[in-house]
Amino acid sequence: MTDIQGKTVLITGASRGIGAAAAREFADLGANVVLLARSSAEINDLAREIGSLALPITCDVSRYGDVETAMHTALAKFGTLDVVINNAGVIEPIAPLATSDPDAWGKAIDINLKGVYYGMRAAIPLMKKAGGGTIITISSGAARNAMEGWSQYCAAKAGAAMLTMSAHKEESGNGIRVMGLSPGTVATEMQREIKASGINPVSTLDWSAHIPPEWVSKALVWMCLADSDKFLGQEVSLRDETIRRTLGLIE
Repeated sequence: MTDIQGKTVLITGASRGIGAAAAREFADLGANVVLLARSSAEINDLAREIGSLALPITCDVSRYGDVETAMHTALAKFGTLDVVINNAGVIEPIAPLATSDPDAWGKAIDINLKGVYYGMRAAIPLMKKAGGGTIITISSGAARNAMEGWSQYCAAKAGAAMLTMSAHKEESGNGIRVMGLSPGTVATEMQREIKASGINPVSTLDWSAHIPPEWVSKALVWMCLADSDKFLGQEVSLRDETIRRTLGLIE
């Protein structure tokens, strides 16, 4: 992919935070943006803000049928499906393993891990038929570092990182570019939930320590371009100052 303009970018969890910032960034560059979220009101508002380049679709990523239908709807509307960004995720339940609620834990895995698989599973056949595409999953340092109270989140992100490597190994020869992005801590509603939990060192961070969602959206755009090809099958860390300089975020 050499240019973003005219491409179709599907973003899960697009109602706020990283997802909404990414939608605005891609639309500003002339891409069609497909906004997926469980909250129809928020993505409808965002679509009205963006204009004709945006298509809001109410979707629960924990249901494969929802995800598959959304991707076919996007393809029917815009004619292509060039980029899928698996962004939807939840941090709750935050609780020690010994007292965690099994049902809530399982539902979080349905979103954070199975939702990523569903996104890949639904996108890959469409992209293969078209001759290629890009799939990016929002990862986390939690994929490699266990944190107290975050057992489901850490396990899911570790699994999602393995899905990225698996998809790359299987589909790179079909023109499908697969990567993960580990942004570090981002100033979104999730950080407020973490703060309120009072569990583990992340909850003690000052708000000023978190990067803005717009930094993440700029990284996502760059990851859709050939300049980032050396990271295919891997996870890009936005904590890396070299990456930040490449994106013009720091001097």
